[in-house]
Amino acid sequence: MKKVLVTLVFALLGMGLFAQKGLKLGIHGGLPLDEFQDELSLVAGVDLGYRWGLSEIIDLGVMVGFVNGFPEKYDRELFAEDLPNIQFVPLAASVRFWTSNSFSIGGDVGQAIGINDGNDGGLYYRPTIAYLMGAQTEVNLSYTGIALDGATWSTINVGVLYTFDF
Repeated sequence: MKKVLVTLVFALLGMGLFAQKGLKLGIHGGLPLDEFQDELSLVAGVDLGYRWGLSEIIDLGVMVGFVNGFPEKYDRELFAEDLPNIQFVPLAASVRFWTSNSFSIGGDVGQAIGINDGNDGGLYYRPTIAYLMGAQTEVNLSYTGIALDGATWSTINVGVLYTFDF
């Protein structure tokens, strides 16, 4: 029985080993939610990462990105106020669970480094649902949260991710 169990474990781990591996380059755009709705109009970002396929159903990896929040411009009777862009560089670990050949769920967790003045960044998390449209292209829907001091950056995003398989 022990030999069967060990053989089964190695077969599951070896099946499709590195099947979804590769360098990932993605872009996404989104809308701010909650606390930043009055300050931002749109959010755009780019992600670069690498994922290793541990099995046919699990990918683990790392990612780095850049996220920019484009400010609203307020026109008041006496003045127009230009708000600054809000920018982050997220550094995170990634996990994806492939529920079928073309559908995955997962997320990224790490630290978002604030790069504009007065932005200290915070804990970064981004749950994602993705659909694989071809061998190397996926479309995804995600929520981005960054726990800041006294506020939470929240956005809903749509993105495209391309895999460079070497």
